[in-house]
Amino acid sequence: MMGPMRGGRGPGPSRRVENPFKVLLRIFGYSRGAKALMALVVLFIAAGAAAQVAGTAFMQVLIDQYMTPLSGGYDEGLIRGLLASLMRMGGVFLLGALSNYASGRIMLRISADMLYALRVDLFNHMQALSLRYFDRNTHGELMSRYTNDVDAIRQMLSQSVTSFISSAITVAAVFGMMAYYSWQMTLIVVVMLFVMVRAAGYIASKSGAYFVAQQAALGKLNGYIEELVEGQKVVKVFGREAQTKAAFDELNEKMRAASTGAHTFANILMPVMGNLSHLLNAVTAIAGGVLVIRGGLTLGTAIAFLQLTRNFTQPITQISQQLNAVLNALAGAERIFRVIDEAPEPDRGQVTLLQDGEGRWMWRQPDAHGGADHLTPVRGDVVFDSVTFGYEPDKQVLEGVSLYARPGQKIAFVGSTGAGKTTITNLINRFYDVPEGKIRYDGINISKIKKPDLRRSMAMVLQDTHLFTGTVMDNIRYGKLLATDDEVRAAAKLSGADGFIRRLPEGYDTVLQADGLNLSQGQRQLLAIARAAVADPPVLILDEATSSIDTRTEALVERGMDRLMEGRTVFVIAHRLSTVRNADAIMVLEHGKIIERGSHEDLLEQRGEYYKLYTGAFELS
Repeated sequence: MMGPMRGGRGPGPSRRVENPFKVLLRIFGYSRGAKALMALVVLFIAAGAAAQVAGTAFMQVLIDQYMTPLSGGYDEGLIRGLLASLMRMGGVFLLGALSNYASGRIMLRISADMLYALRVDLFNHMQALSLRYFDRNTHGELMSRYTNDVDAIRQMLSQSVTSFISSAITVAAVFGMMAYYSWQMTLIVVVMLFVMVRAAGYIASKSGAYFVAQQAALGKLNGYIEELVEGQKVVKVFGREAQTKAAFDELNEKMRAASTGAHTFANILMPVMGNLSHLLNAVTAIAGGVLVIRGGLTLGTAIAFLQLTRNFTQPITQISQQLNAVLNALAGAERIFRVIDEAPEPDRGQVTLLQDGEGRWMWRQPDAHGGADHLTPVRGDVVFDSVTFGYEPDKQVLEGVSLYARPGQKIAFVGSTGAGKTTITNLINRFYDVPEGKIRYDGINISKIKKPDLRRSMAMVLQDTHLFTGTVMDNIRYGKLLATDDEVRAAAKLSGADGFIRRLPEGYDTVLQADGLNLSQGQRQLLAIARAAVADPPVLILDEATSSIDTRTEALVERGMDRLMEGRTVFVIAHRLSTVRNADAIMVLEHGKIIERGSHEDLLEQRGEYYKLYTGAFELS
């Protein structure tokens, strides 16, 4: 549990987005399938910008060609020409408005497609990551990638992108028109532009680091909240509300400090840019007035130039407004890409699993000399040969473990918490690869078996059962997606779950939600056992599978489990020693080593650690 924060102030920004331009290009890499639509967006934006510039340039024509001559008296020809010009400009403005509308709608579609592709990429890559990665990152922090970080990118794509493109085109067009009207006044604008860009760059660099810290703090805060929501019962049982509030306050303060820093600099940017643009307008007006007095400019040109100056600074101000969203999006995108860039779970296996026409499981092994593949039956012969393993390099969990399980044998592991029982089953599944020693499955080094095929040959029932939103039948069928309804019911009967399922409101069609909270822990465990039964694999792993079932229910389940285990190699981890008495071999582990092995009777005769456990208490602590 985290302690309360001291000092009252959160830390400053820890880092910036390392390569903003590279991150931005990578985001737009997801628009490759919409190149034509992006070109159309740019075309419409250019049309809208051209309409705006044309409207400003029309002011010079309006004043110099119509208003000034009409000040000397009524002229019907000038009036008709003025009306015709106004009609043309009305059409230009209408075209500009329609272009802006079209570009916005198309960009919304492009951004939705880009975010869809990004989420698919992120989710698919997460499926390829190892369990070690999920062990080191909280679920709430990972979920923050899909919510807060993706939403930050959405805001940038739907709002900022069109604004940036429009501003860039407008600035270029307006600059060309200003240079055409007066190079002297344009030079003044260029000098002020340099000052504005330097100011914006300095402020953006300051806020960018805080946005990175903000997104990181938000992910940690979400992770902590999710952890506390799931553990509310534990918090209340032990009366730890005050400590959890203190830990939350610390994380929340870090989030507040980073967010305050980010938005403080972001909000400073607008007033600074606004005042600099007002200063530019004032200087330009003075210079224009001097040139008109001296005859260097017409009155219409000077007024049009002043309007162009406003049109020139307005896009720059708009860009500064969007920097907030862009910096936030870049920080979020970098966090997403760090997940996508994580190395996937390595798998160099070439041996695959298949079932022949009679439903028998077979290993398909490529021939070393390029000949036909070898097919060998899956028997369930598992051997550990001097296996040493640790989740961290400097902390070994297993040391030189050697054991074997012949086809059809039931092997049980007992020992105190942390002895390495669950680690052995994790290694059989290749959830983690073995750095020292070898594990062979039917004589094949499991590192040569493709992980999906290896895991398909096994079924695993965990102590912590996870059920998905869906019907009871769908949750059981998760073990074998093509299982028929009759196969699902048969698996439920085998596990002992059929009785309580039929008493549910809709039977097998009852919808489970929120991880099956409307069921008891024992009922959820029975469904997990039924899920394993419908998979019908050659190897079965039971990690304290009956730990959440009462003694009466356990007696019923064990009869079904005995039928399920017939003809399979079974690995059992159990705290209740009564559940492992009929095992072919019992392995007693302590500190990552097998200290005793043998049948129930053999171990009792040895009067060693197992004897002490069995006669002292029927359950391990």
